[in-house]
Amino acid sequence: MPDLLIPFLGVVAVLTITPGPDMLLVLRNGLRGGSAVAWATGLGCCLGISLHASAAVLGLSAVLAASATAYTVVKAAGAVYLAYLGVRMLLGAVRGGDGEADAVAAGGPAHCSRGEAFRQGLLTNLLNPKIALLFLTLLPQFVASGEPRLRTTATLALVFLVIAVLWWRLFTLALQPISRLLRGARARRILDGTAGTMLVGIGARVALEHR
Repeated sequence: MPDLLIPFLGVVAVLTITPGPDMLLVLRNGLRGGSAVAWATGLGCCLGISLHASAAVLGLSAVLAASATAYTVVKAAGAVYLAYLGVRMLLGAVRGGDGEADAVAAGGPAHCSRGEAFRQGLLTNLLNPKIALLFLTLLPQFVASGEPRLRTTATLALVFLVIAVLWWRLFTLALQPISRLLRGARARRILDGTAGTMLVGIGARVALEHR
């Protein structure tokens, strides 16, 4: 095992539980659709993390870090996607009072499918260039002198992914009793309105951030 595994675990734990757009998305989907939908969202997030981690281990993230154009393109795509999700939720909140059919027409079904939830989690992470740069800069800091770099970074990336999977599983299970209290149309509309507003705001912030 890597010599610096223990301090790495501490850093990863803090990074994993820090709130962000992925946590907001898992929370919203879980409170609306239950723990199974939240878990699907979390698994999508984990797949996005694993792809970024693999790219960092293979050195592909260095291309994103070195190219201002590539970074800007990925950042813009991520900002647009977050804003798109936010607008969908806001439309669902505005029209959701007229029942299931109207909610679906607005793009915000009362119960998000697991497949849709998985795609949301995946794209939210995959289109976030900061995650790629995080792995690119974080993993090498915990490779001790004399350790094989490729094997150690791959091991650390795997540990990061395992912690993320465990965290999302515990988080989504904890949402189950809360989601039962938010089955009413009014509660769903308030939840969608709040989450949608926050996602639009996060998307705008991402778009305006300097590299």
